[in-house]
Amino acid sequence: MENVINLERHETKDIHDGHVNGSLVVVYRDYDNIIKNTPKMIYVTSVTPGEVKGPHLHLKRDSYFVCIHGKVVFVFKDKDGKYVEVESSEENPNMIYVPKNVASAHMNISDQTSRVLTLADVAWRPNDGEMQNVTFDDYDFKKRS
Repeated sequence: MENVINLERHETKDIHDGHVNGSLVVVYRDYDNIIKNTPKMIYVTSVTPGEVKGPHLHLKRDSYFVCIHGKVVFVFKDKDGKYVEVESSEENPNMIYVPKNVASAHMNISDQTSRVLTLADVAWRPNDGEMQNVTFDDYDFKKRS
């Protein structure tokens, strides 16, 4: 699916005895050309357990989202108007591409606050009118709770 980017994950190792002490996930590298436009804003948003952010759309900006803590499901409509659901979590860090004028939402399906890293090609400004709230009236957000 063109809207989902499977991110590179590497184990990190202790410098003394080589045991695995964590991991590194590559979100952005200039030479990969994964992200079409250079990010102008990078931020982290949080979603409390069982909550949904959105749906809304951005009129001017393309966004890339990856869950860096917890687990979320991103929901958006494809070209045919069908809902697409993609999970992203710290264990499975799929990055989701949502182009401008495509409505999306993300819901926290974990029992802890989830955090989502966002890269956007247009920086947010308060009250700029760039975001529009919409509804997914025929989508059941409660089916995952």
